[in-house]
Amino acid sequence: MALTVGDKFPSFVLPVQQGVSALPAGETIDTGDTGGKWKVVFFWPKDFTFICPTEIIGYGELKKDFEDRDAVLIGASTDTDFVHFAWRKSDERLAACDFPWIADNQKKLADALGIVDKDAGVAYRATYIVDPHNVIQHVTVNGLNQGRNPQEAIRVLDALQTDELCPCNWKAGDEVLKPAA
Repeated sequence: MALTVGDKFPSFVLPVQQGVSALPAGETIDTGDTGGKWKVVFFWPKDFTFICPTEIIGYGELKKDFEDRDAVLIGASTDTDFVHFAWRKSDERLAACDFPWIADNQKKLADALGIVDKDAGVAYRATYIVDPHNVIQHVTVNGLNQGRNPQEAIRVLDALQTDELCPCNWKAGDEVLKPAA
């Protein structure tokens, strides 16, 4: 069963890879730790593919925007930390995406979230926006063949952080809805 809005984001200590200065050396991340911040966690199916780098680069270009909103950006796939490292080393655009990449090669997190494609055995293109209390506030899941719009994660995060009623296509700076008293 897939986890959804209102559920706690699963807590696992998993291998993580970041940067290209050194081979992975056992670094980990605790997926249940928010550090008092929002988290935007996005999964892609596989490294060394075609759609995935466009999404990773798209999210990476918005890293500062997420930070400005007190949110941590975290990527993930079911590849190993060494595969992540090799992919980043092979593409300077991916090397520039300076945020942690979870190596969920045992599929602990992907299985707990309910996002593993049963035929391909890899994670769907799933995005989770998680509040500082580690509660999932937004989920989108795409199939394997269609990419996401990372800018939409910014728009949704902005709306969630207003704690107001935000109408269709609302953007930061737009009016929120005020019910009649």
